[in-house]
Amino acid sequence: MSSDVRFTDFKSDKQPTWCPGCGDFGTMNGMMKALANTGNDPDNTFVVAGIGCSGKIGTYMHSYALHGVHGRALPVGTGVKLANPDLEVMVAGGDGDGYSIGAGHFVHAVRRNVDMTYVVMDNRIYGLTKGQASPTSRKDFETSTTPEGPQQPPVNPLALALASGATFIAQSFSTDAQRHAEIVQEAIEHDGFGFVNVFSPCVTFNDVDTYDYFRDNLVDVAEEGHDRTDYDAAKEKILDASKEYQGVIWQSEKSIPYSEKHGVDTDMSQIDDGAPEGAMDLVREFY
Repeated sequence: MSSDVRFTDFKSDKQPTWCPGCGDFGTMNGMMKALANTGNDPDNTFVVAGIGCSGKIGTYMHSYALHGVHGRALPVGTGVKLANPDLEVMVAGGDGDGYSIGAGHFVHAVRRNVDMTYVVMDNRIYGLTKGQASPTSRKDFETSTTPEGPQQPPVNPLALALASGATFIAQSFSTDAQRHAEIVQEAIEHDGFGFVNVFSPCVTFNDVDTYDYFRDNLVDVAEEGHDRTDYDAAKEKILDASKEYQGVIWQSEKSIPYSEKHGVDTDMSQIDDGAPEGAMDLVREFY
């Protein structure tokens, strides 16, 4: 941990290839600011990314990183954190990666309550594959593969998290730079699984859920006097489909991280005596 780290220290020398105006720029900047503000530095940070436009974030950030398999970023992040509890683990993905093919892993990562942060760039569209409806797309959202809309209600990721036993649920808007960074910072500081769903508009394939739409419709729960520790109040807001909320909506005061609950607090990343006997023979058998 260091108090001298700036958020620019988390920038790699790779130039992002996201579309100009992509919401992921703001999402990434907020993540870097939050990491710096919490005293982390690139040498103790591990970023795991899924597949999709958001999956490139591990390349654009200066830290340890792994670009995982579609929908499997959370299991990797879980393994990293349990193997080396001293690392600050941040998992990043998109709405397709996290709430479709990765939905099962999302549920179990939430309920295990491993002390790491999960930031989802929710643009309500599959961007990397050129504009198909995603799990969070509106029922009538027209695309080339759903010309009449998906005709299914969108997944509510906050409700899914709450039903899975989440201890920290928040939502932010990528272009509200200061507020977004504050919310991610609170997720990092939370003792347990910190989940932040980020409205991160796709300017190329989604002309409905735009920057202007969110600016006009976003409601910050902090300005409403919302009590984040009140489960029933949090559930009411999470199930309110008439508004787009920003802020920390639910935080359990009784959160016990997985490592503390199960006594997994030693660094397993170092094997002093080398690999177990016969391990390499087993590896060669399959590879």
